[in-house]
Amino acid sequence: MEIKAKELAVLLNAKLEGNPDTKVSKLSKIEEADKDSFCFLANPKYFHFAQTATVGILLCDEKLEYNPKNVSAALRVSEPYVAFQKLMDLYASMTQNKNIAGIDEFTKIGKNTTYNENFYLGAFSYVGDDVVIGKNVKIYSNCYIGNNVVIGDDTIIYANVSIYNDCKVGSRCVIHSGAVIGSDGFGFAPQPDGSYKKIPQTGNVVVGNDVEIGANTCIDRAVIGSTIIRDGVKLDNLIQIAHNVDLGENTGIAALAGISGSTKIGKNVMIGGQAGVTGHLNIADGVKIQAKSAVIKDVTEKGKGISGAPAIDAREHYRIIASMMKLPELLKRVDELEKKLKEK
Repeated sequence: MEIKAKELAVLLNAKLEGNPDTKVSKLSKIEEADKDSFCFLANPKYFHFAQTATVGILLCDEKLEYNPKNVSAALRVSEPYVAFQKLMDLYASMTQNKNIAGIDEFTKIGKNTTYNENFYLGAFSYVGDDVVIGKNVKIYSNCYIGNNVVIGDDTIIYANVSIYNDCKVGSRCVIHSGAVIGSDGFGFAPQPDGSYKKIPQTGNVVVGNDVEIGANTCIDRAVIGSTIIRDGVKLDNLIQIAHNVDLGENTGIAALAGISGSTKIGKNVMIGGQAGVTGHLNIADGVKIQAKSAVIKDVTEKGKGISGAPAIDAREHYRIIASMMKLPELLKRVDELEKKLKEK
C-alpha cells in the first residue's frame, strides 16, 4: 500500500516540510530505512539517524534537526509517539481481518451455549456448556472455553488459549496465544508426614473490559471468590498472577513478573520485568516497581517508586548502588592504611 506525505499530513494534523507528493510503501525502523520508508523519531537515543538515514517520510517533533538531502518529506507534530500510535491503529485496522466470522466445521460447542452476530470460532476449538459469548467475538484455533464462561463483545482470543470453567472475560479484551485463565491456584497444605494435601480452588477469574493478556501468561482462579483483573490492565508475556489477586484499573506489568496470592494492587501501578510481589500485600495507586524488585511489604504511599531486593525507596536504592560501586577503592584504601599502621 502506498500513501503520500500530504495525505499523512492531513491524517495526523502535521506540518509538512519537503515534497508533498513523496510516496512510501512500508513502515521501517530509522536505522533500516530507505527512500520507500515511513519512519518516526521520538527517542533521543536515535536522533543522530536523522542526519544519516535515507527516509521517504519522517515523523518527528517540532524541533528535530534532520538532513533534508536524505529526507524527502518531514511531518512535524508536538507528540510524535501519539501521532505514530494513531497511524499504527489505522494500519492495523486496514491489514487485520477483523470482519472474519463463522464456525469451522472441526469445532465443538456445548449445550445451552449462546453467541451473537459476527462470531468466529477457529478449527479444533472447544466451547463448553452454558457459555455466553457477545457479539464480534473471535476465538481462534485450538482454544478451550470451559463451562459457564462469559465473554464480552469485541473480544479476541488467539490460538491455544485455555479459559477454565466459570471465568468471565469483559469486552474489547485481547488474549494472546498460550495464556491460561482460571487454572488452579498454588494451594497445598503441609501434612504431618511431610506430604501436601491439595486445597480445592473453588473460585474463578474475572477479567474486566479493555484488558490485554500476553502470551503464556497464567492467571489462577481464586480459592474462594474471584481473582480480579480490572478494566484497562495490560499484562505482558510470561506473567504469573496467583489466586485471589486484585489488579487495579490501568495497571501495567512487564514480562516475567509474578504476583503472589491475595495481594491487592492499586490503580495505574507499573511493575517492571522480573519483579516479584509476595502474598497478602497492599500496593497503593500509582506505585512504580522497578525491574527485578522483590516487594515483601505493603507500599502505602501513592505514586512511590521502589527498587531492589528487598524493595526500598528507589532513590535510596540508587544511592546504595552508587556507594557499592566505590567499595573496591575503599577496600584498597583500608588495606593501605592497615599496612601503614603495621609499619609503625
